[in-house]
Amino acid sequence: MRISFHGAAGGVTGSCHLVEANGQTILIDCGMFQGGGELPEDNSQAFGFDPYSVSFLLLTHAHLDHCGRIPLLVKRGFSGEIIATPATCDLTRLVLMDAARLNEEDARRRTRHGLRSEPLYDSMDALDAIDRFGRKAKYRIPIDLGHGIRATYFEAGHILGSASILLEIHEHGRRRRILFSGDIGPAVRPLLNEAAPPGDADVVVMETTYGDRDHRALGATLDEFYGAINAADERGGNVVIPTFALERAQELLFYLREGIEADRIRPSWQVFLDSPMAISATRIYRRHPDLLKPAIAEMLRSGDDPFRLPALHFTQDAADSAALNRIHSGAMLIAGSGMCTGGRVRHHLRHNLGQADGSVIFVGFAAEGTLARIILDGAKSVKLMGDEIPVRAQIHTINGFSAHAGQGDLLGWHARTGAPEITFLVHGEEPARQALAGALSGRIELPLMHQSFEI
Repeated sequence: MRISFHGAAGGVTGSCHLVEANGQTILIDCGMFQGGGELPEDNSQAFGFDPYSVSFLLLTHAHLDHCGRIPLLVKRGFSGEIIATPATCDLTRLVLMDAARLNEEDARRRTRHGLRSEPLYDSMDALDAIDRFGRKAKYRIPIDLGHGIRATYFEAGHILGSASILLEIHEHGRRRRILFSGDIGPAVRPLLNEAAPPGDADVVVMETTYGDRDHRALGATLDEFYGAINAADERGGNVVIPTFALERAQELLFYLREGIEADRIRPSWQVFLDSPMAISATRIYRRHPDLLKPAIAEMLRSGDDPFRLPALHFTQDAADSAALNRIHSGAMLIAGSGMCTGGRVRHHLRHNLGQADGSVIFVGFAAEGTLARIILDGAKSVKLMGDEIPVRAQIHTINGFSAHAGQGDLLGWHARTGAPEITFLVHGEEPARQALAGALSGRIELPLMHQSFEI
C-alpha cells in the first residue's frame, strides 16, 4: 500500500494525492496550481502518474486548487468514476466551465500578441470531465469501491459540500484507515456546520494553510470590516472587495446584511456582486439548505433570504460590469478573483487603486506571487492591463473571515482523529507546515512533490 503526493506538497495549491492498494489506484483531488501567472508550466506538466491507471477520483470540494485539473486528467486518459457530495458536484460544474472559458480567453489573447498558445483545456474538455461524475456521496454513509476498499465522506466545514474523506482498505489481512482532511473550516462559521472528522485513523493527510497562526476573533474581525467600510464612506469613496466566489462571497453578503440590520453600516450602500460565478454559487447555496446551519436553513425555508440586502445588484453582463467603473462614490464592488489573479476585480482595481478616498479590503488568503499579495506587501504601484497604477487607496487585510482553520482549530481537528501512526502535512507554505509539525506529536512527514511512501 503506497501513497504519493503530486500537488500541494511544499505549497498551498494543486492538491493531488494518490493511493495504490489491492491493484487499485485512487486519486484524492486534482487541483490547479495557483499563484503568479497561474503557474502555467506547473499545470501543464505531467501529473507524475498515469491517468489511465486511476480507477476513482474522490473530490473533497469544489475550489479550483482541488478540482481545476480534472478536465486535463480526463483529456490525458482518465476514464474512471468521480465521486463527490451533491453540492460539490453542482459547484464543480460551475468552477470547471468558468476555468475552461478563462483558459480559452487566455489562449486567444496570447495568439493576438503573436504567441501561439493552446488552452490547458477547453469547454468540451470540461464537459467531458463533468460526464465522469458518478455516485453522490452523503456524509457518514460508506461507498464501496470494490477490492476491499470503501470511502466515507465527513463534513469539513470549509465550503458548501466540502468533505474530509476516510479510505478504509483491507489488504493482505490488515485494515488501514487513511483520512484526507481536504480543507478544514474554522470552528466558528456563520453558514456551515463545524468540521466533524472520524476518530481512529491510522494515517492522516492534513492541510496546513494557517498552521503557523490563528485568526482574529470573529467580533474583532467584524469590527474591523465595518470600520473599513465606514471609513471609506466618510471619505466619499468606493470599496473594492476581491473575493472568492465560493463561500466567501456568500459569507460577505450575510455579514453585510447583519451589519445593516444592526445599524453598523448604512443600508443605502449600493452593493454590486460582480461575479457571475458567485451569483450562481449563491443560488446553489439556496438549493442545499440541509448543508447549512439549522438557523440559516430555517431562514431559507421560511423565505427570509440570508443573502438579501436592501440595495444589492447582481452584475452578470460584462457591459454592466464595465459600467461600474463610472461610479466614483458610494459603491461596494465585490468581485473575483480573491487573489486578483484574474476576473473582473482587476478592472475595478485599475480604476480604484489610485483613488485616495477609496478602500480595498482583502478578506482571504493571498499566495506568494499573486497581485493580492503584492499589494498587501506594500507595493507603491502595480501593473494592471499594461498600465502602472499607483496604490493610493486605503488597503485593509482582514484575516478573520478565512474559510481555513487556524492553528488552534487544526490541532483540535487532529486531536479528534485518534492517535494516527503517521501524519502527512500538505497544502501549506513551508513556515506553516514546519510550525504545525512542531506542535504535533508522533511521526510527522512533510512530503515533497511526487514523493512516495509505503504505508
